[in-house]
Amino acid sequence: MKLIDRKVRVAELILRCSVFALALLAAILIVTDVQVKEIFMIKKKAKFTNMKALVFMVVVNGIAAGYSLLQAVRCVVGLMKGNVLLSKPLAWAIFSGDQVVAYLCVAGTAAAAQSAAFAKLGEPELQWMKVCDMYGKFCNQVGEGIASALFACIGMVLVSCISAFGVFRLYGGSKTRLSSRW
Repeated sequence: MKLIDRKVRVAELILRCSVFALALLAAILIVTDVQVKEIFMIKKKAKFTNMKALVFMVVVNGIAAGYSLLQAVRCVVGLMKGNVLLSKPLAWAIFSGDQVVAYLCVAGTAAAAQSAAFAKLGEPELQWMKVCDMYGKFCNQVGEGIASALFACIGMVLVSCISAFGVFRLYGGSKTRLSSRW
């Protein structure tokens, strides 16, 4: 059982470090993305603050990166000390935090992807033009940021599954089950 626990903790550490790197990369790609277009001597600047969904995604990815970094440090300390998570309140706190960050990542990535689809495809019935026809470089870099955020989101969901395993294994095994007595 100790070998399985160690492998699960190493997998959790790798996933948390991956989520940190991908969420940070997504935020950096989106924040640094700017394109200027001159239309009839008027300069129009495309930046992430023009789309509130991108601002939300940057904030969410910053939260996910910070949280993942803190949890990765906790994982490293746990691996070095050899501690197994035995405290139910701590396990529940970690699980709850992972759930909140995972849901935030899903919401932020979905909102940004929907806004990106409108920017790419437009909406003729509402007279929304295809913004990506004018700002191609901007849209490509935003797409890369959304892809990185999507992978961070998937990693966060997997981390959440691992923390669920950590919580619910504390409740099984040593007690006899009610159905086995009947």
